[in-house]
Amino acid sequence: MQGKNIVGRWKLISAKAVNQKGDEVYPLGEDAFGILMYDANDYMYALFMRRGRSKFVSGDPWDGTSEELKEAFEGFDAYCGTYELDIENGKVTYHVEGTRFPNWEGADLPLFFELSDDRLVLKTVPHSVLGEDWVVTLIWDRVV
Repeated sequence: MQGKNIVGRWKLISAKAVNQKGDEVYPLGEDAFGILMYDANDYMYALFMRRGRSKFVSGDPWDGTSEELKEAFEGFDAYCGTYELDIENGKVTYHVEGTRFPNWEGADLPLFFELSDDRLVLKTVPHSVLGEDWVVTLIWDRVV
């Protein structure tokens, strides 16, 4: 596999999280929307969202109720930065510049990847969410 085969635009097919007990959840729903882009200059961005999020009653993006803001925030994720491929170990590391989650700003996010034809599978390292370790598997198809 050549390293630059990852370059392009990818559409999210599935985003599933599994904990150490084997419990499976779809954090953004089984029909989540997502776009991932890698460019030839080692820059990337990813956007994920739950479909069907409630609209703000006010119609004003700066004037949502606490409940509307919570649902909007919890149903959306995005980050961007540079990426570094380690083909030999099947690993890609994101050097995060901007993100919805402030704790990731300036962080390195390692993921394991498998690339075959027009399908990309990314797996996170275990990370703690609500006191449990989870591995998230993201399945992407190349957009032509």
